[in-house]
Amino acid sequence: MNDEIRIYVADLAAYNNGKLHGIWINACDDLDAIKTQINEMLSASPEGFAEEYAVHDYEGFGGYALGEYEGIESAHDIACFISEYPDFGGELLNHFGGDLKEARTAAEENYCGCYKSLADYAQELTEETTQIPESIAYYVDYERMGRDMDLAGDIFTIEVGFETVHIFWNH
Repeated sequence: MNDEIRIYVADLAAYNNGKLHGIWINACDDLDAIKTQINEMLSASPEGFAEEYAVHDYEGFGGYALGEYEGIESAHDIACFISEYPDFGGELLNHFGGDLKEARTAAEENYCGCYKSLADYAQELTEETTQIPESIAYYVDYERMGRDMDLAGDIFTIEVGFETVHIFWNH
């Protein structure tokens, strides 16, 4: 499987004349290198003078749907964020409606870690801050504690697989 985050940039002059002409580009490449690759693709257009392009496809964006009118700079920034946080970056962007600034803040400042369940997180958090006597330890309901933190809006979760829950404070 290819883990590269890439975009397919199409030559619109060729596309509008029924020809497929474009290039797959690593979206995490240097922005100037991406623009150079696009310009080279356009200069090789079967339609002669081509100057317009569009992103027609993408791969590796981790569940995030790149917008139809996403610019090259924005696609590059999103790809770099997802590359930086491959386990949850795409889904975190989805959680924030594509707001890269909010997603970055959550990833950098509010990330609590990856757990098998909310109960595991509640247990770890409780044991770090409180000494629970053995005589009552059996009565502590960590599942309910985790669920209550989620329902109260204190945290939010991103589940990316079986027993793979990423937890974030909701500040």
